[in-house]
Amino acid sequence: MSQQIQTTGHSEGLADILERILDKGLVIAGDVTISIADIELLKIKIRLLVCSVDKAKEIGIDWWQTDPALSSKARELIATENETLKTRIAELEKLTAMSAIAGAAQPTTDT
Repeated sequence: MSQQIQTTGHSEGLADILERILDKGLVIAGDVTISIADIELLKIKIRLLVCSVDKAKEIGIDWWQTDPALSSKARELIATENETLKTRIAELEKLTAMSAIAGAAQPTTDT
């Protein structure tokens, strides 16, 4: 019975820690630099933010809302933009063809 109480207390502690991290946020940052003879060859910056969606929005991070792989609204917007662009390209191609025909039909004046 005492083991169950300890396990329950441990999981509650872990749940409290996780809730606090999601509420406040946790940032882990690090840099890795590879250099030879004081010449930097490679630099990797590692940044990890663990927080809730609400906290991320509060601090101005919302990239998932515009990522087409993660947002259906973004996919719909891209599809709409693509259709608009296709229509405009078709209109421009028609205008180009019409101006080429009009240019060919005009008589040339040689002096």
